[in-house]
Amino acid sequence: MPFHKLPGETAPVRLWADPATVEEQALAQLRNIAALPWVHGVAVMPDVHYGMGATVGSVIAMRGAVSPAAVGVDIGCGMTAQLTSLTASDLPDDLSRLRSAIEAAIPVGFNMHKRSVDTDHLKTGMRGWYEFWQDFEDLAKPIARGRKGRAMQQLGTLGGGNHFIEVCLDGADRVWLMLHSGSRNVGKELAEFHISRAKELPHNTDLPDPDLAVFLSGAPSMDAYRNDLYWAQDYAKRNRAVMMALLREVVVKKFPKATFQPEISCHHNYVSEEVHDGQDVLVTRKGAIRAGEGDHGIIPGSMGASSFIVRGLGNKDSFESASHGAGRKMSRNKARKLFTAEDLAAQTAGVECRKDGGVVDEIPSAYKDIDEVMALQSDLVEVVARLKQIVCVKG
Repeated sequence: MPFHKLPGETAPVRLWADPATVEEQALAQLRNIAALPWVHGVAVMPDVHYGMGATVGSVIAMRGAVSPAAVGVDIGCGMTAQLTSLTASDLPDDLSRLRSAIEAAIPVGFNMHKRSVDTDHLKTGMRGWYEFWQDFEDLAKPIARGRKGRAMQQLGTLGGGNHFIEVCLDGADRVWLMLHSGSRNVGKELAEFHISRAKELPHNTDLPDPDLAVFLSGAPSMDAYRNDLYWAQDYAKRNRAVMMALLREVVVKKFPKATFQPEISCHHNYVSEEVHDGQDVLVTRKGAIRAGEGDHGIIPGSMGASSFIVRGLGNKDSFESASHGAGRKMSRNKARKLFTAEDLAAQTAGVECRKDGGVVDEIPSAYKDIDEVMALQSDLVEVVARLKQIVCVKG
C-alpha cells in the first residue's frame, strides 16, 4: 500500500496505516518524535499503538542520538522460529502432555531455572559463553551489583505478558516451533536506569515529552548506554536460543526421529547502526523488525490467530522495516473488564493452551486483525509461510 504522511513535521513521518484509525495519543507521540532536532525520519508500522515516550510500532532514524525509551523497556525482545521434520500426522490427538513437558522444561512467568543453564551443553551455536558473562561486570554498577546470579538463572526463561512458546502447523501441515521473549528483568532494569539518566541531561530539559530524552554521540553517557544496550540485546538473543534448545530437547524426547532446520530469529525492540539516504543513522525499532531485501523475519498474531514467516522486500521508505505483530487494540485492563475466561476458551478453540482468567488480557480480541495488518504491509514483506498454533504456552 502507499504510505500516508503526517504533514508539517520537522522530519518526515510515513505511516503504513490510515491516520484516521490511529489513536490520537499515538499520533501526538509521532508528532513529538518528528519534532526532535536529531530525527532523520520516522516510519510507522500498521500495528502502531500508544507506548511510553515512543509509539509501539515505530522506526526512528536519528543522527548522532538515540532515545532509550524509543527502544522499549524489554531490550532485545523478539522472535525465534524453527521448522521441524515432523508433520501433523506425527502428533498425538491429545497435545496436553506435550504442553506440560514444555512447561516443565522452560520456566514461565516469574519462575526461573534453579541454576544457570550451560549453553555449551545445549549446543545453541552461540559462542563466547564465558566472555559474555565476564562483560556483565562492565554494566551499569547500580544494576550489575548483586544481580548476576539472577540474570544467569533467568537466561532460558519465558516471562509473562505477551511472551509465548508455540507449536504450529503451516499450510503443508509441517510442524514449526516458535517463541517470543526478550531480555527478562535485567534488560528492563538497564532500560529504566538509562531512561532516568537521559532525563537528567541538560539538552533534554525542553523536550515535548520527557520520556523522549536522548543520549548524544561522543558523550560518556552514550557510550555507557550503548555498552549496556548491546549486552542486553545479546542476552535476549541468547535467552531465545537457550529456550529453543530446551524446546528441541522436549520434542526429541517425544519424537526421537525429529530433525530441525536452521533457526530464524529477529529482534523487534532494538537499536541498529545503519545507513539510510546516504547518512549514518542510529535506527531504533520499537515493535518492528528489520525487513531488508531477503531478510527472514517473524510476525506473530495473537494466541488464537495466525503468524507469518516473512521475507523482507527492502523498502527504503520504511527504513527497511516491517511490523512486529498484530499490535494491541485495547489495554490489558480494558480486556480484563470486557472478556471472561469463557470468551478466551471460545476464541482459542482447538489450541492446547491456558484458558483461565490469568491470561484473559491476551485474548485474541484484544489485538488487531493480523490479516489486515499483513495486507497493509504487502510492500514491506512477502509471506513465506503462514502458521497456526496448536499448542501455546504462556506465563
